[in-house]
Amino acid sequence: MSTAPAGGSTRYLVLAAMIFAVAMTFIDQTIVSIAVPNIQQELKLTSTGVQWVINAYLLTLAAFFAFGGRLADTVGHRRTVVLGVLVFAGASACCGFTPTGSLAEAWLVAFRAVQGFGGAIMFPAALAIVVQNFALRERGRALALFFGIAGGLTAIGPVLGGYLTEWTWRAIFWVNLPVAAIALVLTAISKPVTESRPAPMDYRGLALIAGGVGLSVFGFQQSQVWGWSNPAIWLCIVAGVLLLVGFVIVEKRTVSPLIQVDIFRIRAFSVQNLVLGISMLVFVPVFFFSSEYAQIALGDSSSGAGVFLLYFFIGFVIASQIGGRMLDRGGAKRPVVIGCVLAAVGFYLWAGDATTLSFSTQQWDIVLAGAGMGFMLSPASTDAVNRASRLSYGEATGITQTVRNYAASLGLAVLGTVLVTDLRTRLTDSLVAQGLPHAQAVAEATHLSQVQAQSSASGSTATIPQFFRVDFAHATQTVLYWMAAIMAVAAVVAMIGLRPGVQAETTADEQEALASGREPGQV
Repeated sequence: MSTAPAGGSTRYLVLAAMIFAVAMTFIDQTIVSIAVPNIQQELKLTSTGVQWVINAYLLTLAAFFAFGGRLADTVGHRRTVVLGVLVFAGASACCGFTPTGSLAEAWLVAFRAVQGFGGAIMFPAALAIVVQNFALRERGRALALFFGIAGGLTAIGPVLGGYLTEWTWRAIFWVNLPVAAIALVLTAISKPVTESRPAPMDYRGLALIAGGVGLSVFGFQQSQVWGWSNPAIWLCIVAGVLLLVGFVIVEKRTVSPLIQVDIFRIRAFSVQNLVLGISMLVFVPVFFFSSEYAQIALGDSSSGAGVFLLYFFIGFVIASQIGGRMLDRGGAKRPVVIGCVLAAVGFYLWAGDATTLSFSTQQWDIVLAGAGMGFMLSPASTDAVNRASRLSYGEATGITQTVRNYAASLGLAVLGTVLVTDLRTRLTDSLVAQGLPHAQAVAEATHLSQVQAQSSASGSTATIPQFFRVDFAHATQTVLYWMAAIMAVAAVVAMIGLRPGVQAETTADEQEALASGREPGQV
């Protein structure tokens, strides 16, 4: 049975409800890092515990997206959003009430993991509700607002976190409670119309994909701590990849699978996920690297680094609206290709100006890079989900979000290695130039990079020597050049792989064809 999209002002009330629902997940990707020094000091956390306060959330978020999408399609999207909001808000409250003493570390890490699980089941359902309540020709604009506003909150996180932490670090978790309340009230008022497809849960598939994503993402996360030479890193990554291969094989033979893997036979869906995966190697890591650059090379405070990121999102939010409208009028290929090209140019220009140590010379480069990412991300995500049937929107969203988070973890690991390697080489050269023997310079460069990274994490960057700032700027420049090259690759993939034209509305008769892997027509 087909249900018509919501009409008039109701659908925008639905959109507002879903934006408030997912807002918490976007804010929490960045806001917690600002409060880490205060949390560690008050709770007396170990360095490993501090790391897991960040990683536990990201790990469960990535591992359970596919489960969240499937759950939404089988039990109902609105019900799943409400459940996800309640789980996320409840876990946030528990994080805020973390007790002091020996129980503190385990308590906080555990409820950060629960937060990630709540976000993983909430996000696919929320996006599926937006898709179901807007007609095909209006989804580009609607999802541009969804991704533009929600994505912009990622940049607000560090700024908001800086102010809240001045009161108490616990407030960075409690701030989720009024946001969750607004989301639940708006959802109750708007009563979004959704469809579901009751089916048994594929727990075998869930165990394989959660284990595969979790192990490999854990390996990527730990690469900066243990080093790539540690066999445990490669053991985690290889074991994770093998589990994911096993997941694909099992799903093809399962009557009611967690993911209909044949959906990847739809050309546009596969290409858009490839483009999203490539671009996510850049999109999430740029928040981390630009924040580090602002604090270490430019000497900004943590809240000042948050303002630095706002320039990126000025371009992102504006361009995402333009890209969404282009998607509605002419299809996904043009905005996705244009966005990738603009992002590549923006990152390239930004890299060229990074060593000036002057924000004023970089601000328009940053805006251009953000505009390029905004131009392509919303149309690519929307077009990918549009390829699924109405009864599989949650599943398709779960797939795209798994791809995006997996790629972001890989990007952080690889580009982080590039940054550290380049920085140590430059520091060694600088120390040799100051008269240190080469062997001593190598050891000192390694020590300096570790000490200054800890100083940056604690917000204490005033004592960083000038030569270190310059060398860090050059290392960041190398990373930005890599980002430009990655986005150029994404542009080539989109240019070759995507077909021009506006996608036709999927009819009931074509939904079965979609499930079997045949792509819907274009007009």
